[in-house]
Parts: sequence; structure tokens; C-alpha cells
Amino acid sequence: MTDVKANLAQVRAEIDRAAHDAGRDPAAVTLVAVSKTHDAPAILPAIEAGQRVFGENRVQEAAGKWPALRERFPDLELHLIGPLQTNKLREALALFDVIQSVDRPKLARMLAEEGARAGRLPRLLVQVNTGEEPQKAGVLPADLDGFLRECREDLGLTVDGLMCIPPVDDQPAPHFALLADMAAAHGLKLLSMGMSGDYPMAIRLGATHVRVGTAIFGHRDYSAPLAG
Repeated sequence: MTDVKANLAQVRAEIDRAAHDAGRDPAAVTLVAVSKTHDAPAILPAIEAGQRVFGENRVQEAAGKWPALRERFPDLELHLIGPLQTNKLREALALFDVIQSVDRPKLARMLAEEGARAGRLPRLLVQVNTGEEPQKAGVLPADLDGFLRECREDLGLTVDGLMCIPPVDDQPAPHFALLADMAAAHGLKLLSMGMSGDYPMAIRLGATHVRVGTAIFGHRDYSAPLAG
């Protein structure tokens, strides 16, 4: 059995060390515990240990387990960190407090329209495809200026930050540094970067949010159905 509480304590301690090494306040780094493919009973020990910010990749999966958990723990904060299909947008707005994966003009337009209809929007981060990988979602670095301008000036959206997922085979540091530079150039305060294998480095390079799943919950079984 995975000892979620012990793993969570270890990750928190590593966040503290990385922040102190970088001369940063550990409180300025938010741990997003990535709970995708893990059911409610597996997530509960992290909640009981005080973790309040979680990340999910899929709207449908999140809808199956988080409403009941949030009834019990109303102070939880939920981030969508995976691609958002436009046909799931209305459901996503009802579920998530933060959408980290705004990645294309059509989605931005629909977020603006649905936000106006609903009278609220989650906090928004733009996903940047720093590795310019054709198979991966995200705005290309060369297109970021125009995309942010469209979001802000044409659509009236508030963008709070940037998110990236470096290529698997690349050293992540240059991608984290690039994202930090782009965020600074546009006055964006939130930087979501770093996962289980590289989050200390991301913190040293300015991450405000790190997305850690495996180091907390253990390896995922993608073949197993969710129990809750």
C-alpha cells in the first residue's frame, strides 16, 4: 500500500528545501496534488493530512469523484491541468477553480462567452508548448504575445499565469527558464511548472505551482476503473 501521508510529507519537505535554496518563501509555492486515475478513498489520506489543492486531467473523471469530496471538505481547490474539450466546457466551469490549460483561440472565445453567461470564471493559465511538439497542446512561444493580447483586449479575459510540460526527452530547466521569462515579460504572476521528477528544479527557477502526482500517490494503474 502506498503511504500517501508519508509521501506528502516528504514532498512538502522537498518543496521547503528547494524554496530555501533559491532564497524564496516556501509559502509562495503551491503544491497541486495530481490525483488523476486515483479514486476518492486513495485521495482521502492526502486531504486528511491537510492537502487542499488538487489537479485532474479529465473533466469526466473529476465529475465522478470530486463533488462528493467537496461536500465533505468545502475548502478544497481543484485545478484542471489536462486539455479541455469545448463540449466539456460548461461542466468544467462548474467543477474547477483554476483551468491551467487554456491553449487555443476557440477555447478562449468560448470561455469568455460561457463566463459571461454564468457570471463567473475560474482563474486561467495559458499552456505554452515550450518544446514546440506537434502532438502536444499549448500555444507556441512565438504566438504567445498575440494570444495573450486576444484574450485580454478582445475577449476581456483575465489571465493569471502560464503552464508548461517540457518534452520527456529534454532537460526541463531551459523550458522552465523560458516560461519564467515569458511570464515576466507579460506581467504574469503564476507559473505552473514542474512534476514529480523535476519540481525542485522548477521551484529554483520560479515556479509558483508544482504538479506532483506519482511522488504522492504512487504509480497509476490506467487499466483499473475508479471506485469513486
